[in-house]
Amino acid sequence: MKILFLYGRPAVGKLTVARALAARTGGRLFHNHLTVNLVLSVFDFGTPAFIELRAKIWMDVFRRALAEKVPLLIFTFNPESTVSQTFIDELFVEVVAAGGEIIPVELIASEKAIEERLGSESRRMERKTMSAETYRELRAKGVFETPRILSPRLTLDTEALNPAESAERIASLI
Repeated sequence: MKILFLYGRPAVGKLTVARALAARTGGRLFHNHLTVNLVLSVFDFGTPAFIELRAKIWMDVFRRALAEKVPLLIFTFNPESTVSQTFIDELFVEVVAAGGEIIPVELIASEKAIEERLGSESRRMERKTMSAETYRELRAKGVFETPRILSPRLTLDTEALNPAESAERIASLI
């Protein structure tokens, strides 16, 4: 079982690339906002209950996918400070210990591109709204600096590559 761990800042194109990758590979797509939106329906973002339940759901899905031997799970993730480094470290260790493989792939884009993409219709439809001003404030506070994902297998610039090209490069790792 492989987990394609697709990560990067907000609006770099994680979900768009993940959808292209899922279509190309037949992998199952488990994007971050499925869990975030579910938990937000009951608890405010960043509260202890939100953080605990979000982590539990993520881990339960990963564990079940491992147990059921799902061949490829594509997970999108935005590193931000309410996710502990311990959670990430333990996830990576647990997947490998269970016989799985995590393939970290980082997506990047310029700050200008990120800010332009933040207000897109696709982001509104997914309830992934954030203004450029809010993004700048959070970035200045260092919110997106942790947790750290060490040693990406691949880093792709989503300004230089379209989603299909990005998916093709990522698929070569699988």
